Amino acid sequence: MPENNPHSIFPFDRYIRYDELTQLLHALAEAFPHLVRLESIGKSFEERDIWCATVTNFATGSDTEKPAFYCDGNIHATEVSPTTACTYLLHKLTSEYGTDETVTRALDTRAFYVIPRVNPDGAEVYLSDAPRFLRSSTRPYPFDEEPIDGLKREDVNGDGLVLQMRIPDENGAWKKHPDDPRIMIRREPAEVGGTYYRLLPEGRLTDYDGAIIRLQPNKEGLDLNRNFPAQWRLEHEQAGAGPYPTSEPEVRAVVHFMTHHLNIFGAITFHTYSGVHLRPYGTQNDDYFASEDLWTYQAIGKKATELTGYPAISVFHDFKYHPKSVITGDFDEWAFDHLGIFSWTTEIWSPQRQAGIQEGFDATTKQGAFRFTTWNRDHDPEDDLKLVRWADEQLDGKGYYDWKPFDHPELGQVEIGGWDIYYAFRNPAPKFLEKEVAPFSDWVLWQALISPLLTLRSAEVTPLGEGNYRIRVVVENSGWLPTYGSKKALERKVTRPVIAEIVLPDGAKRITGELRQELKQLEGRAYKPAGNSGWLADPTDDRCKVEWVVHAPDGGTVQIVARHDRAGTARTELVLE
Repeated sequence: MPENNPHSIFPFDRYIRYDELTQLLHALAEAFPHLVRLESIGKSFEERDIWCATVTNFATGSDTEKPAFYCDGNIHATEVSPTTACTYLLHKLTSEYGTDETVTRALDTRAFYVIPRVNPDGAEVYLSDAPRFLRSSTRPYPFDEEPIDGLKREDVNGDGLVLQMRIPDENGAWKKHPDDPRIMIRREPAEVGGTYYRLLPEGRLTDYDGAIIRLQPNKEGLDLNRNFPAQWRLEHEQAGAGPYPTSEPEVRAVVHFMTHHLNIFGAITFHTYSGVHLRPYGTQNDDYFASEDLWTYQAIGKKATELTGYPAISVFHDFKYHPKSVITGDFDEWAFDHLGIFSWTTEIWSPQRQAGIQEGFDATTKQGAFRFTTWNRDHDPEDDLKLVRWADEQLDGKGYYDWKPFDHPELGQVEIGGWDIYYAFRNPAPKFLEKEVAPFSDWVLWQALISPLLTLRSAEVTPLGEGNYRIRVVVENSGWLPTYGSKKALERKVTRPVIAEIVLPDGAKRITGELRQELKQLEGRAYKPAGNSGWLADPTDDRCKVEWVVHAPDGGTVQIVARHDRAGTARTELVLE
């Protein structure tokens, strides 16, 4: 796997804050002006620019005239390794153009839109000198007031960490593991007579009455990945959804950008953690897919696993947080259901797999048996032993901490220790960062190169005499996907069919054929039947033909343009002589 590249503009062995990210993105655009354009697509709640890098070989055409792939990261405040996944992609695209055939072909024929940090405000809180947990935005919601009682997560013993507290309690649900007393395991349902504990996040209590402990909620209760328009629900049904779809400036900026760039055919939003690629739907089972769309998702997912090692799964079937609940208002379902874009959520990093816990986490797991969302509810204590052993051996003493006595100002004698979840779980430790994110760029490139791609197979002029000419053009989709991308896009009428236009020289006039003609959608190679079956039929549904007869007594040059929202634009000129 690659190691940190000293020639890279971006660091891949640490996490960077907003000002440095901004500086480095501008440096990239200045270093590669022929490949990179940087723009702000909007402002965050705290008025920070949300930067988008457009990457393509501008000498071979505008980004808007090429099929485009979209990536973003860090919509959730603590999920900062997705920013690195995006900057690693930017590094690969720019540093390997001209030397790597795949990168060069991709930038010559496709475009990439990369937004490394959708939520700069939340990330600044997480990466600050005094970090605290936020789900997403720093905007107060649903109420603009500070919580006044309960347990607030914070560093109470002054060691610079926010860990856990274990408190002796005869009614506690936890006890020490017999093989490693640092690890807390469940008390058996009918068990009595032992030493038991209550587990809480490290923090202070306000207005503690000596009996009741509540967890103090953050006053910032938004989840930006529940604010997208698809299947959006009110707060009482979907926590963090906001007052209305796209109410939040960060989400509104993304939605506006994508709906104004119809050349986007595929997308990944990077999150943490689980070590998995998630696809729609989150609200319904796979029966609701058009079969071709499901087959395409499965093919893309198979390649994802081959390149990254991560399983590719359905949110509805294997990533619901509760078996009776669904997730709504999220990016990937909106991008697919409204725009017909094959969109994914990649959850970076799996401490479980790092620790050798494979069952329910690796790609051999059968649908319905994954444990990404059930592991936190219940798991075998043997998993804890493996994880703590891994932390001891691999995290340099920073992942799992011995329990130390502390005289808590409200609770009295407690012990503080256990997991530093921010270091061990939320993102890869810095020394693992580059190795973890590097394979995603290969998957992005592969997806970019399966896009539809409009080309002119032939363009011919036939003189008919007396200044008349027949012009015949055959347009072809040379990509794997059909021009419309997905059946969902076709159903939603997101894109128009192929459009062909002719521009005549001065003094010429059209005899037959409209100057601008709407042709049809073109199939790709994605849905061709298997060969050697005896039933193979392979018609030219990837091509269409257009003809004009023009009168040009003085000859001249005609310009031909074929274009499609998602498949790009192809041009040529023909001399009438």
